Amino acid sequence: MIDPNGEQLGIVSIEKARDVADEFGLDLVNIAPKAKPPVCRILDYGKYRYDMMKKEKESKKKQKTITVKELRLTPKIETHDLNTKANRAIDFLKDGNRVKVSVRFRGREMGHTDIGRDVLDQFTELVSEYGEVDKKPKMEGRSMVMFFSSKSEK
Repeated sequence: MIDPNGEQLGIVSIEKARDVADEFGLDLVNIAPKAKPPVCRILDYGKYRYDMMKKEKESKKKQKTITVKELRLTPKIETHDLNTKANRAIDFLKDGNRVKVSVRFRGREMGHTDIGRDVLDQFTELVSEYGEVDKKPKMEGRSMVMFFSSKSEK
C-alpha cells in the first residue's frame, strides 16, 4: 500500500487499508491488481481520472494523422498535365501525406496496360526527389494503382 505522499506503508490487510484511506478522506485505488501482492494507493480518484484524461488529450494533440490523397491519371495524359499532377503530389508529400496514384483504363485501353505503366514510371521519376514508392503498380479492376510516401516520414 502507498499513502498519498508516495511513501510505502508495506503489506496491509484490506480492512486496515480502507480505514487508513478514510482517515485521509481519500479513495483506496487498486493500481496493480495482477501484482503479487496487489498494489493499492490512497489518492483522490476524481483528480486522478481528470489528470489521466488530460494526459490522453495532450498525447492526441502531438499525433500526426497521415491521410491518403488520391490522384487519377489516364494513359493518354499529356506531359504538361502529368507535370501538374506531379506538382500536386509533391505538395501532398511535403505535408507528410501518402499519395495514391491510379491510371484509369477505359474501353480498348485495357488491352494496352503497358502504356499506363509507362505513365506511372514517368510520374515516379518526377516525384522521386520528394517521395518513394510504397506499393509497386498493380492492376485493381480497370485501374492500375501505385502508392507513394514522403521520404521525410521514414
